[in-house]
Amino acid sequence: MKLRTVATSLVLAAGTLLPAAPAQAAPFFANYSLNVEGRYDFHTWTWAVTYCIPAAPDCAHIKAIPMPIAKAFEYSGDARLTDGRYTLTVDVPDGLRCGNVYYGPIIPTRDVYEWDAETLRGTLTSSFAAGCDGAPGGALRYPFTLVRL
Repeated sequence: MKLRTVATSLVLAAGTLLPAAPAQAAPFFANYSLNVEGRYDFHTWTWAVTYCIPAAPDCAHIKAIPMPIAKAFEYSGDARLTDGRYTLTVDVPDGLRCGNVYYGPIIPTRDVYEWDAETLRGTLTSSFAAGCDGAPGGALRYPFTLVRL
């Protein structure tokens, strides 16, 4: 009887000495309006957020849907969660629009979205090899928010 009591006490004591598992942001699987401030684009975007395949607690699959669909390309990718921040990197064929926003030339970009898992606010960094009208390559940064639909 005493041995069982001692063993139970040791197990309970060990549980109080072990560090708690690190807190992770709750998954945010749903549909969101992506609101990018200042980007030269006539589309609005919806992000459909689902589980990655295979499912992982630090991963959310993003499918971006443009509205209207005209002159835009859907993109998708896996956002990884590290230290309370998600990061999504995608190659977008029409990320930089030049001249007339509807009919002007488009330039492909590599877009990196980084956002806080709690506030759903972040920054989009859009990089391109060459700019509009022969300008050199570079990167543009835009703040954004995700609003649950």
